[in-house]
Amino acid sequence: MASDAQSHSREKAWLLRALVVLQSPRGVFAALRDDSEADVNARQEPVLALVWLAGMAAVLASPAMNDLMDDPARDAVVVAIIIFFAGGIYGLVAYFLLGGVLHVCTRAFGSQGTFRRARHMLAFAVAPLALALITFWPIRIAVEGRALFEYGGRDGGHHVFANLFYAFVVWAIVLVLIGVRTVHGWTWARSTAAVAVATAAAALLVLGTALL
Repeated sequence: MASDAQSHSREKAWLLRALVVLQSPRGVFAALRDDSEADVNARQEPVLALVWLAGMAAVLASPAMNDLMDDPARDAVVVAIIIFFAGGIYGLVAYFLLGGVLHVCTRAFGSQGTFRRARHMLAFAVAPLALALITFWPIRIAVEGRALFEYGGRDGGHHVFANLFYAFVVWAIVLVLIGVRTVHGWTWARSTAAVAVATAAAALLVLGTALL
């Protein structure tokens, strides 16, 4: 019973950290230094939730969404289902691929951390994208409606509004930087160099897959 209560307490703590990371990231990333199985298991659910929500937000920003509603057979419910599953799959694939990029780049700068910890660090760092899904995207969808998912619909003078999404992307990159510095105890210069290389490599990877 005591073990179950302790496990439940850990899970609640990590669920709370999924929100706290937006305001006080250093404490959350410092907690990632605990690589015990009990702690790792306790953060599986928030990691999955953050990755899935962030994936959905990223998919909504994809040009592939431009013509989803050009087919009259697709209504709002069908589009929502597509975004949910496509976002989840995209998020999970990116979680492993970009987590691998982060792991390799930080290892090149002297990290002794595991691939799993790099992935978990990335998962908590993309919390701003998950936030965008429940703040930015509902507002944009309410403003633009069906035009957001119809061919040519994004060319109606909403470029500034659309570009606001990238503020959440920059926020996520900043959290990766804070995470790398906090987890590894590096200087700002070393952390920035590692994250800059990882970001460039990740950008090339995303661009390459988009062109396939």
